Amino acid sequence: MKEKKRIEIPALTQLEAELERENRKRQYRGELGKMAGILIVIGCALALVADMMLPVLQVNGTSMSPTLRKGDIVISMRGAEFTRGDMVAFYHSDKILVKRVIGLSEEWIDMNSDGDVYIDGVLLQEPYLEEKAFGECNIELPYQVPKGKVFVMGDHRSVSEDSRSSRIDCVSQAQIIGKLKFRVWPFESVGPVQ
Repeated sequence: MKEKKRIEIPALTQLEAELERENRKRQYRGELGKMAGILIVIGCALALVADMMLPVLQVNGTSMSPTLRKGDIVISMRGAEFTRGDMVAFYHSDKILVKRVIGLSEEWIDMNSDGDVYIDGVLLQEPYLEEKAFGECNIELPYQVPKGKVFVMGDHRSVSEDSRSSRIDCVSQAQIIGKLKFRVWPFESVGPVQ
């Protein structure tokens, strides 16, 4: 039996090669589209988890200066255990406030006219303050922190409205968004917050 010989026509060969290239391009685009879709879903899931676990907040006031300034962007951690001296973000009315934990549940808080703070009769060392001030205080001192709450104050004591005011009061665990962990803006101040 004779083999059939295929006649090569240069234009036909080029056309077949071009069709093969186009098919590969189409397959590549399809795979690329699938990959992009997967990456978008993963990105959305990560953003949701990050928002739930690590809320990003922007400081709007001056009550925490010089530690935090207006416009600073910080990352907080939900569910983190906090102790005296930690900075926390919490809901108050329709705002988010940032203050420092000063007194813990059932401790006695007292202040003198110079702004020295005493916890259960012991002077609190506050190296993060530039200056002390009695500030706005309409609660009766000494004051016992209610069970399950924390007493918070701003670092700029002369202007901060905080737990010294009955309008703000002590903060419950349910109000707390998270403990401030890291400053991401401005660039020259990036790092852990203390």
